Amino acid sequence: MTSLSLRLSSFVLFSSLIGFGQTPAAQSPPTSAPAAPAAQSPDKAPNNQNQTPDTPAPPAKGKSTPSATERKQATDNTPPEQRDRAQAYYHYSLAHMYEEMVSVYGHSEYASKAIDEYKLALQNDPGSEELNAGLAELYFKTGHIRDAVTESQEIVKRDPNNLDARKLLGRIYLRSIGDMQGGVQSSEVLRLAIEQFSEIVKLEPDKVDDHLLLGRLYILNKDYLKAEGEFKAARQLQPDSEEAVINLAYLYNEEGDNKKAADVLQSMPDAQRTGKVYAVLGYTYEQQKDYKRAIEAYTRAIDQDKDNLDAQRGLANSLLGDNQMEAALTQYKQVADADPQDAQAYIRMQEIYRRQGKYADAMATLKKAESLVQDSVEIPYNEALINEAQGKFDDAIQILQQLVDKNAKPIATMTNSERNNRSVFLERLGIIYRETGRNQQAIETFRRMIELGDESAERGYSQVIDTYREDKQWNLATTTAQDAVKALPKDRSMRLVLAGQLADNGKADQGVAMATAELKNTPEDRDVYLALSQIYARLRRWSDADQALNKADSLSNKPEDKQYDYFLRGSYYERQKKYEPAEEMFRKVLGTDPRNAMALNYLGYMLADRGVRLEEALSLIKKAVQEEPQNGAYLDSLGWAYYKIGNYEMAEENLRRAMEHISKDPTVHDHMGEVYAKTGRLKLAAAQWERALEEWNRSLPADVESNDVARVQKQLESTKVRLAKQEAAKD
Repeated sequence: MTSLSLRLSSFVLFSSLIGFGQTPAAQSPPTSAPAAPAAQSPDKAPNNQNQTPDTPAPPAKGKSTPSATERKQATDNTPPEQRDRAQAYYHYSLAHMYEEMVSVYGHSEYASKAIDEYKLALQNDPGSEELNAGLAELYFKTGHIRDAVTESQEIVKRDPNNLDARKLLGRIYLRSIGDMQGGVQSSEVLRLAIEQFSEIVKLEPDKVDDHLLLGRLYILNKDYLKAEGEFKAARQLQPDSEEAVINLAYLYNEEGDNKKAADVLQSMPDAQRTGKVYAVLGYTYEQQKDYKRAIEAYTRAIDQDKDNLDAQRGLANSLLGDNQMEAALTQYKQVADADPQDAQAYIRMQEIYRRQGKYADAMATLKKAESLVQDSVEIPYNEALINEAQGKFDDAIQILQQLVDKNAKPIATMTNSERNNRSVFLERLGIIYRETGRNQQAIETFRRMIELGDESAERGYSQVIDTYREDKQWNLATTTAQDAVKALPKDRSMRLVLAGQLADNGKADQGVAMATAELKNTPEDRDVYLALSQIYARLRRWSDADQALNKADSLSNKPEDKQYDYFLRGSYYERQKKYEPAEEMFRKVLGTDPRNAMALNYLGYMLADRGVRLEEALSLIKKAVQEEPQNGAYLDSLGWAYYKIGNYEMAEENLRRAMEHISKDPTVHDHMGEVYAKTGRLKLAAAQWERALEEWNRSLPADVESNDVARVQKQLESTKVRLAKQEAAKD
């Protein structure tokens, strides 16, 4: 819920384009009035000839100031012999002098005197373009924006090719855009700015900066095609223009075409790439989640400009994305040292501490961030995550419920940000309810996400379906998937979920046909092939599953996509008892992502379950649990690994924690039965095995291994015989 300042500061630099220089430090004003001008001949003397330059006559009271057009008409109607350009120049000189004094001394009264002198000059030469433009410029500089707009519009109306007037109008509109917070008025000002700069580039087609600025305005207006045209025009005028390349890259990133953005940036020769270019390249790779390349680009940006805090932030974010926790933490600390007011640096640091299990450090760091920002929803949300990680579920629920209540309002009145935040809060709240076995509350919470529409609705339906599946309410899961397809007819992911539900519930051919119908011979087919592969795997049609996965893999271009393909293939091998190739696949995942919790857990459990390299298995599973401390499946794996090495106390502790999260999982009850049997508590063992058999009976065929069921059934019968003998011996 954050953004990097680098993303915008490099591209929409309106302040540098509309500014007119820094005001020098105030100096003491002169104690005497400016020298009076040389005496004028009587026939040239203006009406205010007896006034000193220090106190020019103000416009007559009760009369409005004539517009530029009216002044032009007055000039046209005034015989040349009655125009007094000498007096006009005299008052213009005074006006210019007062302008300089405003800049030097910073006194507002000099601005008023300058304006009055311009008006006096215009009385003597009403149609002067230079005087009209100068007055408009002065109005702008001194904050008389409405007057500046009026003056400039009059000039443009009379002379559409007046470049100075159009530029002033453009600058005024740019400043107004920066001051506004969106809405209809802001859109209208943006339209006016685009109108002016469109004319400016026609009048000055060879100015690179004008094309760049107009392109940025088009981006704000989401007119990406026209923006691209302006940036390309700028680059054609100046092929080595860094700003043209950077703005094109920004545009393509905005459109979601990160590869095209990277290609544009890489088209610049290495010798011409500045730290700014490398920083944008780093951001582009970061958006692609190609963190290793992002790290390299950001590092080169910092090498060229060690004070570039935006690049340092990007480097820290990419290190975190690449799961290089310690390196990321070091980088965030450097950012915080350089900018102690950077709350985001502290928020990211607490995330690292939380993921490392250093909860006290995480909470203390979050408090530092809280002291820097006011009324931030990100602070309490992260506090809820810290509580959840520690198993303080009620505290986490309370905080999340407060966040949900705080932004409760009619959905139609919500901003996109408010809607997205509400979706995140509801989803996390629902997940915690599900983690703690409160499935009905979880479902009710997820359904509130559906009300938000769009992506939130899709995620809400998916979470409801997952909750019903975990609760083994298969028919309700299928019904919900059908409802989702009707409610979201354009959402392919929901149709693929329904296809999987149908296949799981005895309608394999219908499910496969439904998924296959989604193939369009496009790169987006990857998701379809993955869905088909998993459907085939659950049907134990391993050859078909492998072929579909191969097709998905051929469409996988991102590192994280490749990782997921490796993981799926490893899980298929493991289920077929092909342990060596399975381990090879999991190792490939961990080779690129050493903190991948799914791969750590799967590989660790596979080793532990076979009694192979038990210390290594335990270490792998511990790392997975460190990543997700409340994951019931990982806690079950950890308990089972402890059982295998003979540490029954730790085995029982972790299996008990696992049962708090996945009480309807037959495997965890099977494992706990083994622990109880090994420690001589046969009645408890029998109860756990009975529960395991009950849960298997309620499970889908795809989730049941017949050998496991037979083994547990045999152990239960044997245990009951032993218990009966013990009872008989007592008698």
